[in-house]
Amino acid sequence: MELPVFFARDLAPDAASYVMDEPTSKYCIQVLRREKGQQVLLANGRGQKFTARITDDNRKKCEVQIEHCETVPAPSPALRIAIAFTKNASRIEWFLEKATEIGVTGIIPLLTQRTEKEKFKQERLENILVAAMLQSQQYYLPELSAPVAFDKLVQENNTPQLFIAHCLPEQKLHLQQAMEAGKDTLMLIGPEGDFTPAEVSLALEKGFQPVSLGNTRLRTETAGVVACTLMKAINV
Repeated sequence: MELPVFFARDLAPDAASYVMDEPTSKYCIQVLRREKGQQVLLANGRGQKFTARITDDNRKKCEVQIEHCETVPAPSPALRIAIAFTKNASRIEWFLEKATEIGVTGIIPLLTQRTEKEKFKQERLENILVAAMLQSQQYYLPELSAPVAFDKLVQENNTPQLFIAHCLPEQKLHLQQAMEAGKDTLMLIGPEGDFTPAEVSLALEKGFQPVSLGNTRLRTETAGVVACTLMKAINV
């Protein structure tokens, strides 16, 4: 039987013991019915996998003794996606969940001329990432950056491999043909209504390669999931 995994953001690799916060303790003890003496796994989102044993099964402050700490190899290459958030919060939350499960290393909320939503609830979205990381049994939490303006991102980026997926009528290679495995990559996904011609021109000027994600027009969050899936598949 697989051991349950719990998130411990502030757990250091050299820690000897740890006290879970109240929500995690309640889920561990009251919902999963773990008891004193049983083992659990802990993840801090920075690559450490801790094997621990419950020493106090208090449902408000469950304490564990750390028995072993293993550092899981970091995902390589780094695969980041910059995406314009949609006005409908549930759609972008769905994207964040799926992008995390797929295994991207970074997500950047992109502020474009047509971006519908410029503010978001950081804590709520990070909780979605944590839940998806644990569900998919990963030990690295994707970095969710603060929103970044399109112009700033494209002009101040030195990622080895740069792509922009847009719908303007020009010849583009499919991402599977354009992307090389093994290189750190940044993909730009636009808002509903797409990037403006001026934004596309600026990105191309700064070294971004235009790519297609298929023959159908996709919603923003769907395009994001397709891009994440293709990037990860190319690097399997």
